[in-house]
Amino acid sequence: MSRVLLRLSYTIATPYVGRSTVLAKRWTLGLLAGLLTLAPSISAQEPDASASLTVLSWGGAYEHAQRRALFTPFTEAHGVPVAVARYNGGLTALRQAVAENNVPWDVLDMTRSDAMAACEEGLLEPLPPELAAPAPDGTPAAQDFLPGALGRCFISHSIFATVVAYRRDAFPGRRPTRIADLFDQQRFPGPRALQLTPAANLEWALLSYRVPQEALYRLLSTRRGLDLAFARLQSIDNIHWWEAGDTPVRLLEEGQVVMASGYNGRFFAAMVERDLPIEILWDGQFQEHETWAIPRGAPNAEAARDFIRFATTSERQAELARYIPYGPARRSAAMQVTTHRDSGLDMRLHIPTHPINAQGAVAKDETWYARTQERIEALFREALFHKTLSTQQ
Repeated sequence: MSRVLLRLSYTIATPYVGRSTVLAKRWTLGLLAGLLTLAPSISAQEPDASASLTVLSWGGAYEHAQRRALFTPFTEAHGVPVAVARYNGGLTALRQAVAENNVPWDVLDMTRSDAMAACEEGLLEPLPPELAAPAPDGTPAAQDFLPGALGRCFISHSIFATVVAYRRDAFPGRRPTRIADLFDQQRFPGPRALQLTPAANLEWALLSYRVPQEALYRLLSTRRGLDLAFARLQSIDNIHWWEAGDTPVRLLEEGQVVMASGYNGRFFAAMVERDLPIEILWDGQFQEHETWAIPRGAPNAEAARDFIRFATTSERQAELARYIPYGPARRSAAMQVTTHRDSGLDMRLHIPTHPINAQGAVAKDETWYARTQERIEALFREALFHKTLSTQQ
């Protein structure tokens, strides 16, 4: 196979990537607005003439699992080296790269809501329906993948969850058992860490009022529902807002917070690999699809399609779940999930889609977010930032 060379000379960075700080009085509203953009960022790197496929991913334990289950095996099977750039979510850098016709990535690892929005804006290449391989028993991909996993411009590969984790030693007399405990600082005192985004935070706030799950997005579509959610979030004292996925684990480890939202795979890695004294609160877990997509104008679109077909096979999805506890997007892959490659733990008990863990799960309404994202983020910023600034001074 001939190798297409790609120069990694394009860099987009924001001044807050990799930082995890409490919003303080020195921040301006302009910076806060920039933070809410949640733009992708690429770590500065020298041009690498040997790279022929560049994947934008999320770093940390997740990227480590992808390297072992996907990237290295793909290189071995296809002879195509894989370079990885770091991503923190959002579409800003993708919009800029497409507009300038200077796209430095071949494959994007995106949440389904971002992929849906990017597809509507024409920022992604269409993916042919036959790209995904059949299941091992011959079942067509359209029947094997979970509902909504195959989109016009994306293919879901995993189901992950944003969850709340807490330090076991912070509450010696009792333990949090429900998502409403996130907001109860009388029974569970101490600082919290929350992701700097409306998603999950708004849903959890309404759940704390005992709003039924089936009514969440109907209520959030009203000003009354949003005001209720904002009021609940404003009631929390001492919030550390985070963006990079490794930040909540570090804040818990350092004792800066006692409860934090974060990705279930990051918390699992901290518990299993580093023996961090934390527990996951599965109630209210916020489930999302993680997808593969190809940016419009990708330098190596053909190799990108080869990678996506490889990475979405049942075998590869099941293998990824042996390194990090994300539920496969294929039914045939979910049946193959067994033990953690390094510790031997039964991974079926740690994935968000396990029946026990999923009892109180909230499925993110990506269609609602794709339609309302800019308006909801603006209202989120308007409602919460003044309060955050005033309480941190």
